[in-house]
Amino acid sequence: MSSFEIVGGKRLSGEIVPQGAKNEALQVICAVLLTDCEVTIDNIPDIRDVNKLIELLEYLGVKVHKLAKGTYSFKADRIDIDRVSTERYSQMAASLRGSVMLAGAMLGRFHRAFVPTPGGDKIGRRRLDTHFSGFEKLGATITYSFEKKAYDVSCNRLEGCYMLLDEASVTGTANIIMAAVLAEGTTTIFNAACEPYVSQLCTMLNSMGAKISGVGSNLLTIEGVKSLSGCSHRLLPDMIEVGSFIGLAAMTKSDITIKQVNLKQLGNIPDTFRRLGIQIEAKDDDLHIPSQELYEVETFMDGSIMTISDAPWPGFTPDLISIALVVATQAKGSVLIHQKMFESRLFFVDKLIDMGAKIILCDPHRATVIGSERKYPLRGVRMVSPDIRAGVALLIAALSAEGRSVIDNIEQIDRGYQDIDIRLRSLGADIRRL
Repeated sequence: MSSFEIVGGKRLSGEIVPQGAKNEALQVICAVLLTDCEVTIDNIPDIRDVNKLIELLEYLGVKVHKLAKGTYSFKADRIDIDRVSTERYSQMAASLRGSVMLAGAMLGRFHRAFVPTPGGDKIGRRRLDTHFSGFEKLGATITYSFEKKAYDVSCNRLEGCYMLLDEASVTGTANIIMAAVLAEGTTTIFNAACEPYVSQLCTMLNSMGAKISGVGSNLLTIEGVKSLSGCSHRLLPDMIEVGSFIGLAAMTKSDITIKQVNLKQLGNIPDTFRRLGIQIEAKDDDLHIPSQELYEVETFMDGSIMTISDAPWPGFTPDLISIALVVATQAKGSVLIHQKMFESRLFFVDKLIDMGAKIILCDPHRATVIGSERKYPLRGVRMVSPDIRAGVALLIAALSAEGRSVIDNIEQIDRGYQDIDIRLRSLGADIRRL
C-alpha cells in the first residue's frame, strides 16, 4: 500500500491540463466490442480503473495497441466470448465497477454477458436494476448465481421497444444504448441520463454507423442496425478534475490556470463554485482562478443558508460534492451540503474534523459546514483515502493545512487521477509518494 506525504500551507501557481474524462473512457472503451473493425480512441487517461478495463478487454481477445501517449487502437475481431465464464474473468471484472458496462456491448453483439458483482468505491448502494430492467425489456433473460455472485444475461435476439427508466442512471443508460444499437427495430429511452459522457458515447456510436437521435436530451431514439464499423474518437477533458483544481486553487490561495477545459461541457460546475465565493475567470477555453485571501459564501435571496446539492445532469455532479465540502471549511459563511445520490459519501468528514474543520454531520446525506474564514487553518494529520473523490478532497485539505499530512491507501486516488503527485509538484506542491 502506498501513501502520500504532504507538507501543506504552500501557495501554488502555474498551469495544469486536465486528463481525459475517466467516466467517459469507461463507457466508450466498452463500446469497441460492438464491432470487428478497428476503433481508435485518443486522450485516454493513464489511471488504474481504465488500465484494468483495457486488460479485461485483452483477456477477451481484443487486440490493443498503444499508438502514442493516451492514444490506443482496439480491434475486437476475434473475441472468445466463452471466457466470460472463467474464474479469471470473474476476478478481473469484480475488481472494477466499470466492468458492468461491458454487458450492454456483449449482449448487443454476442447475445450473452456475464456480470460479477462489481467492486469500486464504498459510497453506498449502487444498484444495477436500471441496467437489467432495460436488458429485459429488450428481450434478455437475467439469472443470478449466489454461488458465483454474478449475473448471467442472455437472449436469442434483442428487439427494440419503448422504456421509461426508473432513474436517470448514467451507466444504466450507456449500457442500454450499447445493447439497443444492434437490436431489431426501434428503441425509445425516456428519462435517459443527459451527462456529456452519454452524449459522447452516442456521438461515437453514430460515427460507427448507429442511428441515435435526441443526443443530449432525456429522450433517445435508437434505430437498430445490423453492424457497426470503426471510428476515431477523442475523450472530453475530465470535468471532475477541473472542479478539483478549482477547489485546490481556492483552498491554497493559489493562482492557477486550468487549460483546455471544454467550457461548454462543464455545465453549472463553475457557477456552483462561484456560489462559494471563488473567483473564476473564463478565457477562451481556459479557466483562471486568481489567488484569494478569503472567499465568502453567498446566501439565498431570503438570507437563508446556502445549500449545495447533487443531482442528475445538468445538476451539480455528485463526484464534486466532496470537493465543495472541503472548500467550504475555509470560507466565510456556512453551507449545507446535501449528498442525495449516495448514502455513504459524506462519511469521510470525520477526517476533516480531526484536521480542525467545523462540520456537523446531520445524517448520511447532509452535512453543515461552518466556514472558519481562514482564522483557524486546518492542521496536518494521518488519514486513509476511502474512495477516489473523498481521497482527492482530503489531498486538497492536506495541501492547505499547516504541517505534515500522510494519506494512506492512495491506490484509490490513482484509480481516477493520473500522475496527480507529479502534476501537483509542477505547481509547487510539497508532495511525495511513499
